Amino acid sequence: MNWKITHNLTMLSDFYEFTMANGYLEKNKENVITYFDLYFRNVPDNGGFAIVAGLEQFIKYIKNLKFEKHEIDYFKNKNIFSDKFINYLENFDFKCDIWAMPEGSIAFPNEPLMVVRGPAVQAQFIETMALLCLNHQTLIATKANRIVRAAEGRAIMEFGARRAQGPDAATFGARAAYIGGVAGTSNTLTDLLYGVPALGTMAHSWVMMFENEYEAFKAYAETFPDDVTLLVDTYDTLKEGVPNAIKVFDNILKPLGKRPKAIRLDSGDIAYISKQARVMLDNAGYEDCKIVASNALDEYKIRGLIDQGAKVNTFGVGERLITSKSNPVFGGVYKLVAIEDGDEIIPKIKISENVEKITTPGFKQIYRLYDNATKKAEADLVCLSDETIDESKPLEIFHPIHTWKRKTLTNFTAKPLLIPIFKEGEFVYNAPSLNNIRTFCQNELETLWDEVKRFEYPHLYIVDLSQELWDLKRNLLSNRNK
Repeated sequence: MNWKITHNLTMLSDFYEFTMANGYLEKNKENVITYFDLYFRNVPDNGGFAIVAGLEQFIKYIKNLKFEKHEIDYFKNKNIFSDKFINYLENFDFKCDIWAMPEGSIAFPNEPLMVVRGPAVQAQFIETMALLCLNHQTLIATKANRIVRAAEGRAIMEFGARRAQGPDAATFGARAAYIGGVAGTSNTLTDLLYGVPALGTMAHSWVMMFENEYEAFKAYAETFPDDVTLLVDTYDTLKEGVPNAIKVFDNILKPLGKRPKAIRLDSGDIAYISKQARVMLDNAGYEDCKIVASNALDEYKIRGLIDQGAKVNTFGVGERLITSKSNPVFGGVYKLVAIEDGDEIIPKIKISENVEKITTPGFKQIYRLYDNATKKAEADLVCLSDETIDESKPLEIFHPIHTWKRKTLTNFTAKPLLIPIFKEGEFVYNAPSLNNIRTFCQNELETLWDEVKRFEYPHLYIVDLSQELWDLKRNLLSNRNK
């Protein structure tokens, strides 16, 4: 996908990243090698898991990191930044290592989605964009998948562009929703840029432009005879809309040997109306004509409609998907976990009275443990980067807080989740296509037990710390309390 970035995003960073950078340079700490983890603490909507998205946009940002003259002049004109800082920007050369979970991965709280290793100045100031890219698209991909699962095999179309918080949110949100499983989007730009199928036919204004509803439907069928979906609720859905649609199918399409695609309902009691419309269409010989429903839908409304026996084949979901209205903040964080001193990695820990905000120190890797018999994911094990897992031996895992809760795994496969993206600033990742990301996500979802995918009170998936990492964290906490 070729997309020319029209403006430099290097400056999209919190101002304190630059003041800290200036301070590191003044105190000769700019070349201290640091490690940062990007992770989240809670799944939106109290769900069982999240779906990682947004890495592609972060990669494009990293590839285009540079400071233009007018941006360097901006810092000069602030009159608070040193000459050493200005010189650093003028000769900027990105040298970080980055590991990340691929897009479409299933992720759980408190495990790194990304690890950044590099000079303090550089690893610090990319924080804002790393969080911006992954927080937004991971949120939308996760929400989209909840809605897709609620539909139980019925297609979901993303219809939210006009309600998104700006053009990037609309476009990248539709991309993320596609990763999460939607069939297409109303956003034409997302189709142009990423190949997400653009879908849509007519608005109520089309119907109102003509002398009557029948003439509006007739005109549309004559214009698009191979793709006729008619919006039937502008006036009276069951007394006028559906009968007029059937009349057009009979008078315009049938003589051409064409079949209608669908009718769309956008208001009213969709469960009741869809059942009545289904009978009318079937009696007229259009059993293959689908019914599309929209109108402020989300996973809960869709489940309710299905429970009520609604005869809906496809759902169009707008603002409640593209904004993740029920839980609009993902909450990823970016925390320092280690620095290097010569050949030694020194772990760092942030301590808080709020237990969930205590960080897990050290340079880490995550392994997903799959049962070889069921092919299901049983647990994730967060380890120090130099640890290895012997799959030939039983592995005991335990709850990181309630340590008496233990389980022994045998006959399992351990798969590392964090893969190299950049090495000393060089791009080393073979980025997949969006369709491959979507397929990968669908395959990953199949490895989860249904209990983890429940909407209410999902099974708490185990994210464990290795014994070595757990001991490290406990010792750092104990030493701080002495």
